[in-house]
Amino acid sequence: MKPPKFKDLILFENDDYIVVNKPPFLATLDERIGVAPSLLRLAREYADDAQVGHRLDRDTSGSLVLAKHPEAYRHISMQFENREVNKIYHAVTNGAPPLEQFVVERNIETTKSGKARLAFKGKPAETRFTTLDVYARHALVQCEPVTGRMHQIRLHLAYVQTPIVGDHLYGGEDFYLSSLKKKFNLKEGETEQPFIKRFALHAVELGFTGLDGEAIKVEAPYPKDFRVLVETLGQYR
Repeated sequence: MKPPKFKDLILFENDDYIVVNKPPFLATLDERIGVAPSLLRLAREYADDAQVGHRLDRDTSGSLVLAKHPEAYRHISMQFENREVNKIYHAVTNGAPPLEQFVVERNIETTKSGKARLAFKGKPAETRFTTLDVYARHALVQCEPVTGRMHQIRLHLAYVQTPIVGDHLYGGEDFYLSSLKKKFNLKEGETEQPFIKRFALHAVELGFTGLDGEAIKVEAPYPKDFRVLVETLGQYR
């Protein structure tokens, strides 16, 4: 993947913070294997002392805040630690959740394999969910994590038996257009590809307080793959 231009990702910037719309397939931090570019590495070419305030999974797109200097980093870190940052995600799920509005409170622990799991002895985790739209076999769900555990939204949606589309790690299935479109034909020798080639999760909104006490709220538009997925599912109800 050709690395994006960092300037093109910026949604908000002041003397202390930068909020970007992270594209999918770009790691937040340098990965242990390989030399693929990371968001942090790109950010430091733009601002030498940049630090990420939090992380998004490689496949997750959307709003992510970076601090431009140590004081700003301490300030945003404390807000995350004290659960004062407002985070809203949108997910496309396999099937529709059981309720329009519901809360999942299930403890989460990480494993050595890089996967997380629900466990009684894990750390407390809470996510609030709102079903925004229901399609023939899928739904668009708003997710508001109160805590910030590893893979929290993905695990909690899997817990209510509506895993995220494409999230193979936690039971999500790929979406193929042929499953809904009756007259779907491929050319000879072609194989149908998944409609979206990642799990369908996007960080749509981020709200926090600046160093001067100003309330900062930033919305991140859907990337093309997520937007086209939602628009296409909207045609089948």
